Amino acid sequence: MQINYSCLPCLVSQIVKVADITKVENKEKLFHDIFEYLSKIDFNKTNPEIIGSTFDLLKKHIKNDDPYFEIRNYYNTMFQSMLSTFEKRINQASNPLECALKYAALANIIDFNPISNNKAENIMEYFDNINNLNFSINHSNKLIKEIGLSKSLLYLGDNCGEICLDKLLLKKIKESNPAINIYFGVRGKPVINDSIEADAYSVGINQYAKIISNGDNSLGTVLSRASDKFIKVYDEADIVIAKGQGNYESLSEEKNKKIFYLLITKCSVIANDIGTDIESLVCMMKESSYKNPISSNNSSPQ
Repeated sequence: MQINYSCLPCLVSQIVKVADITKVENKEKLFHDIFEYLSKIDFNKTNPEIIGSTFDLLKKHIKNDDPYFEIRNYYNTMFQSMLSTFEKRINQASNPLECALKYAALANIIDFNPISNNKAENIMEYFDNINNLNFSINHSNKLIKEIGLSKSLLYLGDNCGEICLDKLLLKKIKESNPAINIYFGVRGKPVINDSIEADAYSVGINQYAKIISNGDNSLGTVLSRASDKFIKVYDEADIVIAKGQGNYESLSEEKNKKIFYLLITKCSVIANDIGTDIESLVCMMKESSYKNPISSNNSSPQ
């Protein structure tokens, strides 16, 4: 989906936030460079593309290629320490794979864009209340069926910390279909708190999937900018699970591919496009995303 004008204040706020975090010198020069870039942006591009380019300008100015390095490591470590508790809850559920999907979707709340700006204690409140949360759009039964029928899956990761819950879901997917070949896609370069290869390896994603960089700096998966190696994996995958808003924004108009979007809506732009409320859990395959669209009967509440 093309960038929405409502995304622009968030984008600028992100730049101001990182400038404060890194105590950058000569902020005015940074802001002038950013605003000059924004004055010429192509509004046919996606928000993830524009954020990626903007973040590159910021990194060049502050001479720090990874300003969120410590934050990513902190949340990866924190959620790694909780995995045994989460896994125990998942295993006790009547349908562990469906429960793991819900945990993975809820983990998408771990985000450091200004619209989210969640702190650790706020994030944990969501997990403590997970039994009272349901998917507002629920195609999990269809996804589980597709997982069982598929030989290959491309799982597109999103944020730090969140990937620890992705790991639990990948484990359940492998248990349900041991023969399935899983790839786990990450960003090609550090961009805000999105996961890169080092993050995926550090939390052990490679126990259940082959980790692959998309080769790009966008805050999502922009196929026109991805590496040939990544595109080959994407093209050959039977199904794709796309985590988070950035991946939704990048891929929501893709056709003839079985893409399931797994996320929590964090802003009105995405919520309105999907057709649900803000802070809704979503497990959805858009009807236009492959030749034999799912019927609305599969969109039952959990």
